[in-house]
Amino acid sequence: MHRGSCLCGAVKIAVDGDLPRPNACHCVAYRKHGGHYGASLEIPCAALRVEGEDLVGWYQSSEKVRRGFCGICGSTLFWDPIHRDWAAIAMGVFDGPTDTFLSVHIFVSEKGDYSEIADELPQNET
Repeated sequence: MHRGSCLCGAVKIAVDGDLPRPNACHCVAYRKHGGHYGASLEIPCAALRVEGEDLVGWYQSSEKVRRGFCGICGSTLFWDPIHRDWAAIAMGVFDGPTDTFLSVHIFVSEKGDYSEIADELPQNET
């Protein structure tokens, strides 16, 4: 079981099972939502439990995607592709070790000019 919360602790999550390897998304939307590139991992909705779900605010960032955040402290929590059976959880939400490591950089064509990707992981333009 992996647990986590937002900055103020009002929204808590629990994930059953092992965590998959996360990706690092450099898209403009993620950078604007979270302040920098974002690291997140995809979890089947059935494996995710959310306490304080009524405090989660949602922003519809495109026709197909909404982004979840704590309505109290503003912490970035979720990237949710509507009409799918999975959701992405921001890695910063997890408390304690996750026992996983980044797998890939995505949307590097939109990467901010202030940062460099210095690891050997694969880089996808989109």
